[in-house]
Amino acid sequence: MIGFDYGTSNCAVGVMAKNKPTIVELGEHGRYMSSTLYAPAREIIVNWLHQKLDTQQQIDFAHARQLQLQQGLAMQRELALDGIPTELSFGQAALNQYLEEPDEGYYIKSPKSFLGASGLAPTQVALFEDIVAAMMSHVKSQTEQQLQRDVTQTVIGRPVNFQGINGEKSNQQAINILTNAAKRVGFKSVEFLYEPVAAGFEFEASLSSQKKVLVVDIGGGTTDCSMMLMSKKFSQLDDRTSHMLGHCGQRIGGNDFDIRLALKGIMPALGMGRLLSNGQPMPANCFADAVAINNIVAQTDFYSGANGRFLQQLCREAQEPEMVKRLLKVHQHKLTYQIVNCAEQAKIGLSAQSSHKIELSFLEQYLNVDVDTQLLNNANAQFLRQSLKLMDEVVLQAQTQPDIVFVTGGTAKIPILQQTIAQRFPHSELVIGDHFGSVTSGLTRWAHKIFS
Repeated sequence: MIGFDYGTSNCAVGVMAKNKPTIVELGEHGRYMSSTLYAPAREIIVNWLHQKLDTQQQIDFAHARQLQLQQGLAMQRELALDGIPTELSFGQAALNQYLEEPDEGYYIKSPKSFLGASGLAPTQVALFEDIVAAMMSHVKSQTEQQLQRDVTQTVIGRPVNFQGINGEKSNQQAINILTNAAKRVGFKSVEFLYEPVAAGFEFEASLSSQKKVLVVDIGGGTTDCSMMLMSKKFSQLDDRTSHMLGHCGQRIGGNDFDIRLALKGIMPALGMGRLLSNGQPMPANCFADAVAINNIVAQTDFYSGANGRFLQQLCREAQEPEMVKRLLKVHQHKLTYQIVNCAEQAKIGLSAQSSHKIELSFLEQYLNVDVDTQLLNNANAQFLRQSLKLMDEVVLQAQTQPDIVFVTGGTAKIPILQQTIAQRFPHSELVIGDHFGSVTSGLTRWAHKIFS
C-alpha cells in the first residue's frame, strides 16, 4: 500500500516504515519526479502503455483503443525508418529531451492541470487517461523495483477543485480519469483524499495539544485550504468527518506564478506592449496564449496555422518587427514550455535574491531580460488576493479563527506569499511545512490506516 501524490509539479510515493511515512526513491528521479512526459510522437504513447500491461489488461486495452493502437503502430514504423527510438521519457529526462529539440516530439508538463477541463472530446479524455496511466505505470514500476514487492493499493491526493468551471462535473471527470488510469496499470484498490487534509494529517503527528489548524496547500496547479481540528489522539480514529471544519480550493498555483512572470517579464521583449505602424497597440491575446501552458484552448489557438499567419502579418505591421519575429519563432519551434520554464527558474532564483537575469539566447543570440522581486510581486498581485480569498472563505465556513496556519506546497517558498499570509493572520502561529513531502506523507498515513 502506498500514498501517491500525483502532483501538478511532482510525483512522489510514500510507504510506512517503522510506523513513520518514508518517501520512496524513484530510480534516477530521486524522491520527486517532475510531472512531465516526452514522447517522440504523441501517437505512440498508447502503444508504450499497452506493452507495459499484463496479458488480460492488454486484451481489454486493445479492445478500448483499437484505432489509436493502429495509428501508433504506423507512427512507430515511421520513427523506426528514421532511426528514432520509441521509448517515453519522464521527469527531468523528459524536459531535457524537449529542450534539446523543442520542435520535435510531444512534450507535456503538468497533465493534472488539464484533467478537469471543460469541453474535452472523448478522444481527448482517452489521451489524457493514457498519459496519466503511462506516468503512473512508470512511477509504480520504479516503486516496486525499490521496494522489491508489488503495490496494489493506493491513496491518491486530489485538490478540492480541479477546475473552476463546471464545479463537480469537472471534478468527477478528473477523478474518473485518475481512477481508470490507476486501475489500468494494476492498482486494485484506489482511494482519494483532499491534498490539504493529507498535509494536515502529517502535521497533526507533531502536535502535543488540540489545535484548530488552517492548512494552506499551494501547489503547482491549485491552491487548496482546509480548516481542521487536530490532535494526536484524533489520528487514531478512522472517521475524521467531525474534525473537518471547512474546505475550498481553486485552480491557481505555482504554474500561474510562472505564467504571469513570463507574461510581464519576458513577453515585452517579444513585442508585447509595443505599437503597430498605424499607432495602434499590439494585440495582447497572442502573447497571453503563448504562455498559457495550462490552458488547452489557448495553446491550441496559439499553435494554429491561422495564428502563424497572423503573427507573420504582425511582423509586417509592427513598428519593431524584430521583436515580433521572436514571438513567431516561439510559434514555429514550439517554445512555449521553454519560455515558461525560464520564468519558473527566475521565480526560484528570486526566492533567494532580489534580481535575476533570464537568458533567452534560444530566441536570439545575446538576448536576456532582467526581472526582480518587485516585478514578480506586481505580476502576481491578483494571485495573492485570490489565495487570501480562499483562506477567508474557509475561515467563514468554519466560523472560527485558526490557532495555526500550516502552509505547504512548492509555491509556499515564495517570501511574499509567506509575508502576505502572516499579515492576514497576525494572531495565528505560522508554520511552513515540508514544501514537497507533507502531502505524500499524509497520504501514506491514511493509506496505512484504511488498508491495514
